[in-house]
Amino acid sequence: MAVCSVCGKGVHFGNNVSHANNKSNRMWKSNIKSVKCKVNGTPKKMYVCTSCLRSGKVERA
Repeated sequence: MAVCSVCGKGVHFGNNVSHANNKSNRMWKSNIKSVKCKVNGTPKKMYVCTSCLRSGKVERA
C-alpha cells in the first residue's frame, strides 16, 4: 500500500546507530496520501506521495 502509484517511491531501509555503535534495523516510510485523481477524465482513488502532488504530476479530481 505504501508505494506511490506515480513515481514508485516506497519504504527505505537502514540502521539505527546508537551512541555505543549498536545497530538495529529501521525504516523510513514515504509520505503517501490517498487522493482522488483524474485518470483519462474519470476520477480514481490513488496513493500518491506528497512530492508528486506538489510538483503537479497529478491532477486532483
